[in-house]
Amino acid sequence: MDTDTNRQTIQNLIDAINSRNLDQFHDQFAEESVIEYPQSGERIVGGANRRAVYGAMPTLPTLSSRRIIATGDMVAAELDYHGSEDYQAVFMFQLRDGKIIHEIAYWAQPFPAAAWRAAWVEHK
Repeated sequence: MDTDTNRQTIQNLIDAINSRNLDQFHDQFAEESVIEYPQSGERIVGGANRRAVYGAMPTLPTLSSRRIIATGDMVAAELDYHGSEDYQAVFMFQLRDGKIIHEIAYWAQPFPAAAWRAAWVEHK
């Protein structure tokens, strides 16, 4: 699939989470997909486990896209993740035939800028 199709798959995923449409969410994945959460050491292998995890999730987050970068079969999404706590997140996706086959997700909470860098940095 082309880069635009893969980017649209990830946008569909974000839209599905935000509209609480788990059927649409799961439609973006290949059945044999793997999702990794390196910070907690967890892997969700296969569609049955993915559906069970997301079906049991107490509340789905709300996602705001900061940037989506797509090249070939790889897409990176930088997101504001609003759930039980707020995070800035980076999700990396590998796709095949327009479906997600591998996702790696990282979350970090915002923190104040270090005062010692103030002379050399810009603030957004």
